[in-house]
Amino acid sequence: MRTTLNISAEAMARVRQLAEQRGATLGAVVSELLLKALEPEETPPVRNGVPLYPAHPYETADLDLVNQLRDEYP
Repeated sequence: MRTTLNISAEAMARVRQLAEQRGATLGAVVSELLLKALEPEETPPVRNGVPLYPAHPYETADLDLVNQLRDEYP
């Protein structure tokens, strides 16, 4: 697919250099870089279809916090 992009001279120089190093076309290098930049940075691990997020080590739930949250969100 052909398209026209306005990119900085520095970006063009770097892409051209990468293309020469890899023996690839400018379009192939730009496509690869764009797809890599658009990927999520980090995907959380999944267990039984549910994403697992790290626990916050300094947030502990005690009875006072539970009661406060219960009262705030009926």
